[in-house]
Amino acid sequence: MLEVHVLASGSDGNCTVVQLDDTAIMVDSGLSYSRTHKLMEAEGIDESMIKALLITHEHADHVNGAGPMARKLGIPIYCNPATFGSFNHGKVDYHMTQTLQGFQVDEFGVLPLPTKHDAADPNAYKITAGGKTVLIATDTGIFTFPLRKALEEADFAIVEANYDQKMLREGPYPEPLKRRIESEIGHMCNVNSAKEIKDTAVNENRKIFLGHLSKHNNTPDIARETVSRITGIKRYKLDCLEFLGDTRTLEV
Repeated sequence: MLEVHVLASGSDGNCTVVQLDDTAIMVDSGLSYSRTHKLMEAEGIDESMIKALLITHEHADHVNGAGPMARKLGIPIYCNPATFGSFNHGKVDYHMTQTLQGFQVDEFGVLPLPTKHDAADPNAYKITAGGKTVLIATDTGIFTFPLRKALEEADFAIVEANYDQKMLREGPYPEPLKRRIESEIGHMCNVNSAKEIKDTAVNENRKIFLGHLSKHNNTPDIARETVSRITGIKRYKLDCLEFLGDTRTLEV
């Protein structure tokens, strides 16, 4: 059985574990090792199952715990050279990847996909295992063509719904930061995420999880309501983390 454990998703930290039976891979490690360890224990994840740590990009909320996590678990870090050279990871086992070049980690087929974000060479990940496909796509200002194609093919997708446009525009952030967030190398708003979800809705059994919600410029209720209204997906079928420390385990 393929499971997705969302341990953290937001500016305070990001970490997702994709598990097939007794093998797993981790995507991003933005929390401390000790905090992640406690969350994994709460979700029933045995650390010995994790075979690799995939990094999407070098921002602190995605890599703060990457070095310690890799060393504690004795696992390699996978990412492209530009990303690997852009954060402090210490001595780790590094496996180089390239955007749009697939690779295998045990039972998992992994394809790094191009995103648009203010980072060195940011990626989303399409992960295939057990006959199912998972897409983890956050921290992007727009959906590139390969990303859109992967969303169409996914059985389960974590899709960024970072901000509500009205909340951002009326909020306390300085104007340069607002413009960066709204730009093509910033983040996805609820409306644009909903349009991408709607335009790629060819698999009626696809599950959508809304990720990387801003704690200042969005709320779970607004995100779900907006995406539901535009896509026609029933609100109760759209999930997201509700508060700091919240986690989810979802079957694919």
